[in-house]
Amino acid sequence: MKIYASEIRVGMLIEYKDDLWQVLKTQHVKPGKGGAFAQVEMKSLNKNTKLNERFRSSESVEKAALDENKFNYLYDDEVNYYFMDPNSFEQISIKKEIIGDKGKMLSENLEVIISFYNEKPLSVELPKQITCTISVTDVALKGQTVSSSYKPATLDNGIDIQVPPFIESGDKIIVDTRTMEYVKKI
Repeated sequence: MKIYASEIRVGMLIEYKDDLWQVLKTQHVKPGKGGAFAQVEMKSLNKNTKLNERFRSSESVEKAALDENKFNYLYDDEVNYYFMDPNSFEQISIKKEIIGDKGKMLSENLEVIISFYNEKPLSVELPKQITCTISVTDVALKGQTVSSSYKPATLDNGIDIQVPPFIESGDKIIVDTRTMEYVKKI
């Protein structure tokens, strides 16, 4: 799908110079003399290189068409995470490098959205909030108020986060998967 350079936004995927690029930064400039342009910083998803490019406002670029499908998480091994399509029961594997640290948040049968480009998985989007259990946390000190400070805690999946002082080991909490922060106690 063709879009004008003025419509390029951060996070967008565009096809440019026979490669797939993710937009990291964009700045629209209207100089005193000459035409307006967009200064765009992009990262190649295939080669892992960066590129700074200048597009005239009237120029058009190709926005990548992504297919998004729902999948359920099954299990993982040393190299891959495995997911199943709930409609066709077809299984796919995705390398751990693609998912990164968010893979620790995956739990059995969790529904995720996987983005594909030319039938190749690009990214996995977790639900916005996930329920976790606190495995270890420090004891709250007397005199601390709820709003003043947070204390470190380790979740049952091994992720370290900050929680309010009233949270104790064994409590169930909701964690925001985008920021990896405490939301509320259940």
